[in-house]
Amino acid sequence: MDVFWLGHSCFRIKGKRATIVTDPFPPDLGYALGEPAADIVTVSHQHPGHSYVSGVSGSPHNIIGPGEYEVSGVLIIGFPTFHDAEKGARRGKNNVYLMEIDGITICHLGDLGHTLDTEQVEDIDEVDVLLLPVGGVSTIDAVSAAETIRQIEPKVVIPMHFKTPELKRELDPVEKFLKEMGIGQVEPLPKFSITPSSLPTSPQVVLLSY
Repeated sequence: MDVFWLGHSCFRIKGKRATIVTDPFPPDLGYALGEPAADIVTVSHQHPGHSYVSGVSGSPHNIIGPGEYEVSGVLIIGFPTFHDAEKGARRGKNNVYLMEIDGITICHLGDLGHTLDTEQVEDIDEVDVLLLPVGGVSTIDAVSAAETIRQIEPKVVIPMHFKTPELKRELDPVEKFLKEMGIGQVEPLPKFSITPSSLPTSPQVVLLSY
């Protein structure tokens, strides 16, 4: 399985039988989406920077809410959470997606705006690869992101939703999260390739270029 970061909270996850695109964004965000082809598109919430499904080609199956789905041999479970720490009073709801593809469990937290409660942690259960917002402002910040890692205990963490030179939004840079995790400079990778047998035994932070 290969994971590509297209910018913001958008990833292209390419498995043997299906390709998933998460939280596609419109051109005015600053990144170039490039009309990626996919079999499945997941949308964590309906804010414009996360729900540009028309930018994805290939007539994908769109998943936009909680529930259990099986598409092209991929099992996806959506869990309801909130976009803020006030039970959605400020920014509304958010969906967390758990995806099983090629024997790997991936969790995309969307625009999670709070630390998880005990029931939510139990629902998410075991995660191999965690796609984690770290930029604060409209999601959890570096400190809360580190706490979320401790809650979920994934094998691999890939940060998302942080400030870059291209992004036309104000967020914290990824360096703030890396510092919180006690990590120095990390060289971004063009893609992350993983199989069940190559999963690390201790948590690893992987930074991707877009």
